[in-house]
Amino acid sequence: MSPPSESQEAEAYEERHVHQVYAQIASHFSSTRFKVTYLIIRLFPLSSLTQLPSGSIGLDVGCGNGKYLPVNPDIFILASDRSASLIEIASQHQPHASLVADNLLLPHPNASFDFAISIAVVHHMSTRGRRVQAIAAILKTLRPQTEPGQWRPGDDPHVGRALVYVWALEQKTSRRGWDEGDEQDVIVPWVMKSAASDLSSDQSRTFNRYYHLYRQGELEEDIAEAGGKIVESGYEKDNWWAIAIRPGKDEQDR
Repeated sequence: MSPPSESQEAEAYEERHVHQVYAQIASHFSSTRFKVTYLIIRLFPLSSLTQLPSGSIGLDVGCGNGKYLPVNPDIFILASDRSASLIEIASQHQPHASLVADNLLLPHPNASFDFAISIAVVHHMSTRGRRVQAIAAILKTLRPQTEPGQWRPGDDPHVGRALVYVWALEQKTSRRGWDEGDEQDVIVPWVMKSAASDLSSDQSRTFNRYYHLYRQGELEEDIAEAGGKIVESGYEKDNWWAIAIRPGKDEQDR
């Protein structure tokens, strides 16, 4: 399939194939999303949610039901999602804050946050320009690198770091079976069965969600295009991931 190219068309397409879908499946979707991604614990060292310094403040952009909010009680997370229904669920995770916000128009001050996570969100943007814009919006919120040169883990704990996590094209061993050479823009069905208490019906409803499947190296390209610097990247359970920082002004001007 080919996603729309014009901005207004892309926005309308995502409204139909992403936002409206999650508004309808929010409760059912949330009931299947309770396991914390392995990557958060093991592959985001020094800035993982479990190892951040006490008092760190960060963002969970596209937080869904807010399952990452309780991971570390010593940090504060401002969570946001485009779905009001999912934010209603996420708001139960006190003392963290949750609000409805568009990834492309984040209402946060620039250069203010210690970390940000974006788990399985950017791949719902239907054009490359919108995916790069979504990443750039996240990077702008991070505390920038203050010294030029190659950043290494442990150099500056005040440099904000972002974890971006997207579905991979290369997942031939998964039940989906996608692999290199397959179409990258796909529709993935979400099947919601009737409530068990409804004994008079065995019907189910299918909702079609849009995904862009990232090929190897594409996430790094989008982050670079968005103005970020890759710290580390890799592959984990049918997903590509990358940790990025926001370079200081001197390095951006080079």
